[in-house]
Amino acid sequence: MKNHYNLFLLLLLALTMAACGQTIIDNNDEETYTFKDGDPNGIGKWYMGREIAHVMGYQGINWLERSDREKEENTSQLLKNMNIQPDDTIADVGAGSGYHAFKMAKLATEGFIYAVDIQPEMLQAISVKQSEQQVNNIQTIQGSEKSINLDENSVSKILLVDVYHKFNFPKEMIESMHKSLTSDGKIYLIEYKAEDANIPIKEIHKMSEKQTVKEFEASGFRLEQNIENLPWQHCLIFVKEKSN
Repeated sequence: MKNHYNLFLLLLLALTMAACGQTIIDNNDEETYTFKDGDPNGIGKWYMGREIAHVMGYQGINWLERSDREKEENTSQLLKNMNIQPDDTIADVGAGSGYHAFKMAKLATEGFIYAVDIQPEMLQAISVKQSEQQVNNIQTIQGSEKSINLDENSVSKILLVDVYHKFNFPKEMIESMHKSLTSDGKIYLIEYKAEDANIPIKEIHKMSEKQTVKEFEASGFRLEQNIENLPWQHCLIFVKEKSN
């Protein structure tokens, strides 16, 4: 009788958590991620052998808008790499202050930019700047830890600048982007080069081409090109792997 009662309590607990929108970690979750000590700037959570870094809070917004960013990252060249067309619909995932979103909006004059971020304070900063500059082709989107919250097949290009390595759920985020990207769409993944020890960035905030390709291939993408013309960063272009 006692065993039956304990089983009933466990079942009741599971149903209650489901009703509250909570999830119970299953075996698939345990197989996807591992948890162990690592870098002081990491969260102790690992995906495919890589530790995930802490997210930069909205308090660092001034760093995103620093005056020497163009010199350090050659953001103008990055935009050229993207070959932005007037009618492009682009998602800037991890948009932060909107540094890239506003530059892309000037090029996609007949298109649209979705500025996606998980922090409401970042989105508010974009909205204020958008109102001040009267920019009409940017829409802020509140993302989550597991989704960019965009419709299926809704964007032709996705830009991620120094943000992917901070995703708490990289596998789920890649799958979300896969759904939102059109069949011929492209992801432009910008990350500091782990292969270059001279780049003055903490190692946990860098990624190698090999590691990045491994993670994206696992979720249905293939590397089309790595454009090596940025000072410190990879410009990795991913496309959907065509099914046989």
